[in-house]
Amino acid sequence: MLRGRDLLSLMEFKPDEVIMLLEMSKSLKARYHAGEIIVPIHAGKTAILIFEKPSTRTRVSTSVAAYQLGMNVIVTSAQELQLGRGETVADTARTLSRYVHVIAARVYSHSSLEELAQYADVPVINLLSDKFHPLQALADALTLWEKKGKLSGLKVAFVGDVGNNVAASLAVIGSKLGWEVRLIGPRQLWRNDISKLSDDADKTGASIYQSDSLEDVKGVDAVYTDVWVSMGFEKEAEERVRLLRPYQVDGRVMSLAGPQALFMHCLPAHRGQEVTDDVIDGPRSVVWDQAENRLHTAKAALAALTP
Repeated sequence: MLRGRDLLSLMEFKPDEVIMLLEMSKSLKARYHAGEIIVPIHAGKTAILIFEKPSTRTRVSTSVAAYQLGMNVIVTSAQELQLGRGETVADTARTLSRYVHVIAARVYSHSSLEELAQYADVPVINLLSDKFHPLQALADALTLWEKKGKLSGLKVAFVGDVGNNVAASLAVIGSKLGWEVRLIGPRQLWRNDISKLSDDADKTGASIYQSDSLEDVKGVDAVYTDVWVSMGFEKEAEERVRLLRPYQVDGRVMSLAGPQALFMHCLPAHRGQEVTDDVIDGPRSVVWDQAENRLHTAKAALAALTP
């Protein structure tokens, strides 16, 4: 069982545990669409959601997910807590553990989550950090499972800022599920932590590699991109846009990938930068399915981890 476990990156979960979360997500989604909106698995329990960064999909989907599990939901920012006046993360974690059953947080620094998890007596769930975005990766995997009819053996190309948190989590979940993940972007942004995924990749048959050639989108099941200037990198915006301009996902890139390739984006999108309108609004785009699946995977994570 997963009850009581933290979810910080998905690296801490075994492949069969990731599959368990996805199967639960699929089941809860089916129940939702059958009209079973409230599944009171955790009736009367309380979840606190802490947001250091602005959010649309994560904030709303996780709030709704907790509510639909029968939970009381507290949504707050660091500024509304004593964190904003200098209380330590450790003291905040100890205090909140006396009040709530699960803590979920969207933070600037992944180290803040690690400290929360170290000192909290209840599970801590990563709603996004500078290093990982695990709930997004679960939603991505659920979407591909629905569209391609399988969980393993998929080929996915992430094009653009291959050093960001979404690319990292895509590589992590790909290593758990036996995918071929192609991280395609400028060498200046290549990752130096790919080797950490080798143990899972050896077990599942996954392949995670980096390239600076758009030719490597050929034959993939999906082309994925994200914004070029993530929150916290605004000072580097001009340089990042210059560096990443050749990696815009447009009709040419999708044609190169092939007619079987879906288009994916975690949103929000900066239309005209990382993706063109004809692609994101086109018939192969599954971005709204990804967005919906944030609800069902958040619900599964809360259901499975909350004690």
